[in-house]
Parts: sequence; C-alpha cells; structure tokens
Amino acid sequence: MRGFSKKKYKDMNLYDLICYSQDDNYDALEELIKREQKNIYASFCYLGAAKENISDLTQEALLRMSKNIKHLKNPKLFKSWLGQIVTNLFYDELRKKQKNLNPVSIESYWLNEDEGDNCILNICDNTLKPDEKTLGNELTDVIKDTICKLPEHFRLVIILRELQGLSYEEIARITKTNVGTVKSRIARARNKLQECLKPYLT
Repeated sequence: MRGFSKKKYKDMNLYDLICYSQDDNYDALEELIKREQKNIYASFCYLGAAKENISDLTQEALLRMSKNIKHLKNPKLFKSWLGQIVTNLFYDELRKKQKNLNPVSIESYWLNEDEGDNCILNICDNTLKPDEKTLGNELTDVIKDTICKLPEHFRLVIILRELQGLSYEEIARITKTNVGTVKSRIARARNKLQECLKPYLT
C-alpha cells in the first residue's frame, strides 16, 4: 500500500481510492481530495454561495470529507455522502448569514464556474480556432447565467446530478423528495437550458 507511486493512485478507480483513504493512506486521500475539489468548488458557485465564502466552504467540505471518510460504511455511496456534506454546508451558511437562496450577482461571472453538464462539455471543447472559441465562451456564459437564474429546487437537483454525478435515488434522499419529483425538476431545468441555447444552435 505504501509502496504505490503517485501515478498508481492517480490511475486508481474511485472505489479503491476511498478504501485506501479509509485505511489511513495519506497518498490515497490526497488524490481523492484533488479529484473532488473542483466539483465541490463549482457546486458552491452554482448554488449561489457568496463569492467571499466559496473557498472557505470548499475547504470545509474537503476537511469534513477527510475527517469522516472512515465512518462511511459503504464506499459505493461516497458521491451521495459527499453531496450531502456540500448541501448541508451551503444551507448552514445561508442560515448563518440570513440570506436568501438566490444572492447571485449576474456581474460576478466566476460564480458560475463549471457546471459539468454534458451540453457544457460538448460546447467548450477548447478548440484553437478563434471564432469557435468565442462562440463557445458565449454559449458557456449563457448556460451559466441560466443555471444561476433557475429556482433553487431546480438548480440544486441539476447540480447534484450533473456536477456530483448522483443517481436520481440519491438526489431524492438528499432533497427529501421522491424520484419522480427529482426527474421532473431535472427535466424542466434541462428544457430551460435548451430553450436558451436554441438561438446559438440553429
């Protein structure tokens, strides 16, 4: 276990990485943190956390993950477990600051970091052609603004689904709703995104 190279951990599947982390393997835990920190950061951005709190919330989520991962009984439920940590932290912060769920400033472009939706991945293909790059950036901005304007319950489920990669059942448990409601909310959120993209894709 301790003789593994850094590359070994980098290539390791998520399940094994979690198991090694639970066995006090620091290198495995370090790799797990690296894999998850971007999505955690993006999740807080899209949920509408205040700019000055994003980094602190991300660090706190990673800290809680690291400290409590040994208590996760089923590594297969890791994504759902981590999604619950992120969601709880966000709502705790809202209660502390006595803010509304939608304190998103449209000018603060970075609040819309990286949603992880398949549409975004397809659009932002990092092509080197200037005209395609410009169009991709414009589309991404439209998607980002649209997501941040979604009602909180739509925004939360699509973030948990597309960014955190949770199943409908896991999202239902986190949001305390049924699977049908989760599917309906995700579908409506995606439809809204598609409507906003029509002028750019026709």
